[in-house]
Amino acid sequence: MSALPPLRGATHIFIPINDNPNPEVAEGGTHWSLLVVGVADRVAFHYDSLQDTNDPQARDMTRRLESLLGSRLRFMWLPDTPQQENTADCGVHVCMNMKYLLLNRLLQGFSHQSVDMSMGGKRQDASHGRRDMLKLIEKLRSRALRR
Repeated sequence: MSALPPLRGATHIFIPINDNPNPEVAEGGTHWSLLVVGVADRVAFHYDSLQDTNDPQARDMTRRLESLLGSRLRFMWLPDTPQQENTADCGVHVCMNMKYLLLNRLLQGFSHQSVDMSMGGKRQDASHGRRDMLKLIEKLRSRALRR
C-alpha cells in the first residue's frame, strides 16, 4: 500500500515542501513552500514565500516525482510568488497560495487550455489568511458538534 493516492488521472499535484533534512523528526525544518506539478504539461511550479529558500528540496521532490510519473518534468521557480513579511508565515502562505491557485487559476480554466500559473501582482495578507482559516475551523467544528 502506498502513502500516495493514485496519480492516474490527476491533472495537478499539490505538494507542501519542508526543509526538514530528517523526516524521522516531526518538529524538524524551519520553512514551508509549495510545489505544484502540472501532470499533462510536465511542469513543476515552485512557490516560495522566502525567495528560493526551499529550492534544493523542491528540486529533489521534482526528481522523485519524475520517477513516479515516468517522465521528465521542467522545474520552474516562480519569483513573482508573494513574499512573507516575517519568519513565521510560510505555512499560511502555502495554504493561501493553494487556495488562490485552485480557485483563481485551475478551476477557472478549461481542461484543453494551458493555465497561467503565475502569481504576478497577487498580494497576500497572512493575518487575513489566519483569520479565514480560524473561521473555517470554527465552522467545521460547529457543524461536527451539530451531528
